[in-house]
Amino acid sequence: MINLELVFPEIFLSLSIMFLLILGVFKKNSSRLIQNISLIVLLITSVITLNETLGIEETLLFNSSIIIDYLSSFMKIITLLAAFLVLVISSNYLKTFQIFKIEYPILILSSVLGMMVMISSNDLIVFYMGLELQSLALYVLATFNRDQLKSSEAGLKYFVLSALSSGLLLYGCSLIYGFTGSTNFNIIANQLNSNEYAITFGIVFILVGLAFKISAVPFHMWAPDVYEGSPTSVTLFFTMVPKIAALTVFIRFLYVPFLNLIDQWQMILIFLSIASMIFGAIAAIGQTNLKRLIAYSSIGHVGYTLAGLATGSNDGIQNSVIYITIYILMNLGLFSCLLMMKRNNKYFEDIEDLSGLSKNHPLLSLSLLLILFSLAGIPPLAGFFAKFYIFKSVLEQSMYFLAIVGLLSTVVAAFYYLRIIKIMYFDKEKEKYDTDHSLWLKFSLTLSTILILFYFIFPSQLIEVVSRINII
Repeated sequence: MINLELVFPEIFLSLSIMFLLILGVFKKNSSRLIQNISLIVLLITSVITLNETLGIEETLLFNSSIIIDYLSSFMKIITLLAAFLVLVISSNYLKTFQIFKIEYPILILSSVLGMMVMISSNDLIVFYMGLELQSLALYVLATFNRDQLKSSEAGLKYFVLSALSSGLLLYGCSLIYGFTGSTNFNIIANQLNSNEYAITFGIVFILVGLAFKISAVPFHMWAPDVYEGSPTSVTLFFTMVPKIAALTVFIRFLYVPFLNLIDQWQMILIFLSIASMIFGAIAAIGQTNLKRLIAYSSIGHVGYTLAGLATGSNDGIQNSVIYITIYILMNLGLFSCLLMMKRNNKYFEDIEDLSGLSKNHPLLSLSLLLILFSLAGIPPLAGFFAKFYIFKSVLEQSMYFLAIVGLLSTVVAAFYYLRIIKIMYFDKEKEKYDTDHSLWLKFSLTLSTILILFYFIFPSQLIEVVSRINII
C-alpha cells in the first residue's frame, strides 16, 4: 500500500490550483480573493510538508520514482515560503502596472508544484515532468506585462532558449536510458559497470540543460535580458525560487546514480563554477540597470553554490544548501528595496536612481547597505558565513585553485557593490520616493535585514538543520 500522506502536499497543491482556476473563470473581479487563497494554500502546503515529511526516514514511492527524505522536505519548505513572500510583496507592484490578474498567483502555484515534483524526483521521467511544469508557467510569467515590449521580448527569449535546453536535457535522458535500460536513479547506479564513457555523453547533455536552468556560464545568455525585461516581481521569483529546485536536482542526479563517475563530472562542475564566478563578477561592473546587475550577481552566486557541489563530499552539499538559503534571504531584502523605489506610481530601477538615497530615506539606505555588504561577503554578515562555509568545504578537498578564483571573484564583486553604496551615500540626492508601502513589503525588508545582520549570533541553528541532510 502506497503511503499517500507523503505526497499529500503535492496532491493538495494541484487540487487547489484546479479549484482556483474554476473560481477565477466563474467569479468576476476575483483577483484579490484568488491572491489571498493562494497565500493560504502555500502556507497550508508548507505546514503539511513540515508535519508529514520532515524528519522521516528516506522513503521511496511509486516504484522508486519519488523519494521523500530530509533534503526534499527542507527544500520544499524553503520553496513554498519563498513563493509566499514573492506573492505577498508583489501585489502593489502588479496593481500599479494594472496586471493584478487571477492568472498571476495560479501560475506561481503551478511553477511551485513543478519544483516540488523536481525536488522529490528519483527518476529521469519524473524530473523532466516537474521541469516542464515549472518552465511552462515561467514562460507565461516572463511575458506577464504584455503591453511592455521588453517583457514580451524577455518571455520569447526565455521560451526559445529554455526549449533548446530542455531538448538537450531530454536527449541526455534518452542516452542514459539507452545505455542502462532504466530511468530510475537507483537502477542506473547499479548498471554502471559497462558503457561508462557512453553514459558520460548523457551526463554532459543533462548538465548542460541544468546549467541553463540556473544560468551558469556559458549558458547564462538569457538571464540579463529576461531579468531586466520581466516585471520586477517576476524577476524576484526567477532569482530565488527555481534555483532551489535546480540545486536539489543537481545533488540528486550527480550523487545518487553517478557518484562512482565523480572523476568525469567533477571537472564539468569546477569549470561551470569558475566560469560563473569570474564572469558574474566582471560583467556586473559596467551595468547601469539594477535588475541586470542582479542577474550578473546571481550568475556569480550560482558559481559559489556549484563550487560546494564540486567537492564531492557530504559537507559540500550541506554548505551549498546553506548558501542558497542565505542567498534567498539576501535577494528578498534586495528586491524589497527595489520595490520601494516608487515615485508618482512609477518604479525606478537604474543604479543612478539610488543617488543620495541616504539623505531622504536613511533606514531604507541602511538596510540596502547591509544587504549589499552581505552579498559582497563582508563579515560578520550572513553572506560572509555562506561563502566561508563553501571555501571551507573546497579547501578540505584540497581544491586550492577553485578557492583562489572564488576569493578573487569576491574581491572584484565587492567593487560594484561598493559603487552602489557610494552612489547612495555621497552623490547628490534626488526627489524623495513614496513612503506608502504595504505592511508586508516593510516586513520582508525588516526580516531579511535583521536575519542578515544577526546571523552570526545563531549560525548553529541553520547548520544543525542542514546537517541532517546525508546523501553520500
